[in-house]
Amino acid sequence: MTNYDALETRDAAARAAGQLGLLNRVIEKVAAAPGARRIAGAALADLADLAGLPVLRKSDLAAWQRETPPFGGIPASNISHYFQSPGPIYEPGGRAPDFWRLGRFAHAGGVGQGDIVQNCFAYHLTPAGMMFESAAAAVGAAVIPAGTGQTELQAQAAAHIGATAYAGTPDYLKVILEKADALGLRLKINKALVSGGALFASLRQYYAARGIACIQAYATADVGLIAYESPGHEGLIVDEGVIVEIVRPGTGDVVPDGEVGEVVVTSLNPDYPLIRFATGDLSAVMAGRSPCGRSNMRIKGWMGRADQTAKAKGMFIRPEQVAELAARFPALGRMRVVIAREGEADVLSLLVETGGNLPESLAQSAQDVLKLRPKLVAVAPESLENNGLVIEDRRKYD
Repeated sequence: MTNYDALETRDAAARAAGQLGLLNRVIEKVAAAPGARRIAGAALADLADLAGLPVLRKSDLAAWQRETPPFGGIPASNISHYFQSPGPIYEPGGRAPDFWRLGRFAHAGGVGQGDIVQNCFAYHLTPAGMMFESAAAAVGAAVIPAGTGQTELQAQAAAHIGATAYAGTPDYLKVILEKADALGLRLKINKALVSGGALFASLRQYYAARGIACIQAYATADVGLIAYESPGHEGLIVDEGVIVEIVRPGTGDVVPDGEVGEVVVTSLNPDYPLIRFATGDLSAVMAGRSPCGRSNMRIKGWMGRADQTAKAKGMFIRPEQVAELAARFPALGRMRVVIAREGEADVLSLLVETGGNLPESLAQSAQDVLKLRPKLVAVAPESLENNGLVIEDRRKYD
């Protein structure tokens, strides 16, 4: 397979020089914007100097956006769409082709002209659906804008239209395949581009056994593509449009290569520059170069969260959501969300301390606040350990 462009195989010196020039342009733009915060306008002499700039945390960004809606004073330009992610956090979509740069990921997955991509990411308020829509356009593929849910219709559409590729969360393709089997439908999907959750080895093997080559990307609504797999499945290759640092959680201090730390991303996108944006995700730098020939730094992939935030079924679950739910039911005791795996799917349970029955309204409130429907489990008062844990992720990522 040919590379997406010449940027993927440039040497370290050429990459550093190119990124430094782009970085200084976005620093200048941020510093000159009305209400710009915490970034001085002085040009950096070296990429290593980036570590001296302050880290921007999502809590900071949310506070800025409340003060200066919608983007908190960050200089967004050439806007085509306005998106809202849980928090709420607002993100722009841009008029530039492949604004989120996921075309590089689609190309690495073998998707191109002649392919029909069943895009099962949400199109409602969040940008995920549009992110993969623009990725397909970048490589010349057609799209079925399937979104989420309605699995029987999804299976029928995939069969009748002839979808050859899937884009969505890792688990949901299996649901579509099993529904198609039950309906006696034959699908042509042989490529899968997944994101929004962990791709477990057993699930990748399941897809491979069905003739589907599956690779994963690490991307966020805020900065777009961060890193992606190539078919060799040897780590995630950092995208050419960002600079990734691994720092000690809660600080801006870069850790030695190989040490697990928090992923901090600087976007070189002039239409929405985010400088040293802390994702809250954990990873580590991998040694050496990818055997596929792409020369950029590799990271080990998603290795958990620096806080208690977890992701299940493509949705983040945050401690503050559990706190909000508990505040609605002051007569109940402690609450804890538990995430496990059953049959290649995420399963959520909400453990609630109570000496009696759970209120009937709790199920709907849990769905309203968590944006997911957990199984409700009543446990005895004082049975949940008083250790501050409100989200427990029992899945294994090794």
